[in-house]
Amino acid sequence: MKTKYILPIIALVILIGASFQKFQNKPVLYIIGDSTVQNGSGKGADSLWGWGSFLNLFLDTDKIEIQNHAKGGRSSRTFITEGRWDSIMKTIKKGDYVLMQFGHNDGGELADTLRARGTIKGIGDESKDIYNPIRKVDETVYTFGHYMRKYANEAKAKGAVPIIVSPIPRNKFNDKGKIEKDQYGIWAKEVAQQTGAYFLDLNTMVIEKYEKMGAEKVKAYFPKDHTHTNEAGAIFNAELVAKGIKDVKKCELRNYLKKNFK
Repeated sequence: MKTKYILPIIALVILIGASFQKFQNKPVLYIIGDSTVQNGSGKGADSLWGWGSFLNLFLDTDKIEIQNHAKGGRSSRTFITEGRWDSIMKTIKKGDYVLMQFGHNDGGELADTLRARGTIKGIGDESKDIYNPIRKVDETVYTFGHYMRKYANEAKAKGAVPIIVSPIPRNKFNDKGKIEKDQYGIWAKEVAQQTGAYFLDLNTMVIEKYEKMGAEKVKAYFPKDHTHTNEAGAIFNAELVAKGIKDVKKCELRNYLKKNFK
């Protein structure tokens, strides 16, 4: 084969190899949470959507891969006991990110026959031994803070960057047109401080926006109940998540926001 043909082929092979290596090195944003982050299969069943399904509108997916592992009905406890966190731990690597939002389902019963998904309130070291009638196993249940610390610390141990997100508020206005701040949002912030994880106070951000809009306008985001949003509501929340990422100055995830959002 003549040299004039060999050189272009070699150049093409090098280019393909470099492109593949770049793809391999692309960081991954893992998202974990409940149905307010990804509802159902994430395809809008019953007109319900979670905010994690729309982060691609604000992040440059040519530069970062988004994997939404959130699952409806899960608490900070059951996302772990079902093995969902372990599956992420098998692939997560240095330079990846984890956005985590739990709390909506953590207030449930510890050992009821319907869900058995609750956690002990607070961020302490308390625990309780129970028999789990759903999984049919003995289980030690810990506090919300315990499970959130586990996510943050194990992500950091892998070289990934944990970002704790306070849960979006429910559509529950009082007679003064105000929404009460979620206690799990307060605990989420405290865990972020304990672990050195970044914190994104989505609960406060959304409440401020909702209260300015008023109950009647906000109602349009909730077609079924006071917890789960439609597409417009999910995009609204996703944009606030992106804004929160932008405002966390030292978090390099902000470098992956789309240029028109920066």
